Amino acid sequence: MAELTYKVLVRKTQDKEKALARNAEGVKKAADNIKELADDTASDADALGAKSVDRDSLAECQELSKIIRGVSDGAITYASKTADTAKAAKAAGDQARTTHAGFQEAFDRSDVTDLEKVSRDWFEQE
Repeated sequence: MAELTYKVLVRKTQDKEKALARNAEGVKKAADNIKELADDTASDADALGAKSVDRDSLAECQELSKIIRGVSDGAITYASKTADTAKAAKAAGDQARTTHAGFQEAFDRSDVTDLEKVSRDWFEQE
């Protein structure tokens, strides 16, 4: 059985916090890039309209702009949700540190050398 200590719990929680924050940032950057593409495509459609390009080509460009804008909106929503998840992971990490730090402090102060041999009663009295 794997040993889960306070220090391992904190390290794993911090690793997850960092990974989720990085992922949230990456999704936000991708959403921003997609939004720029939608804006560029809309500008291209306007330019085509100004140059008297046939209506079908203009309509296709405008439709593409709308589709990209929809993808952009979805990506922005997803980015917001990943940011919320990263915040929840941070809160879970803070809670783990707050809740379990006392156990680690008591263990560090004690003369106990082997965590597996500690009884529940010891934790209750500390």
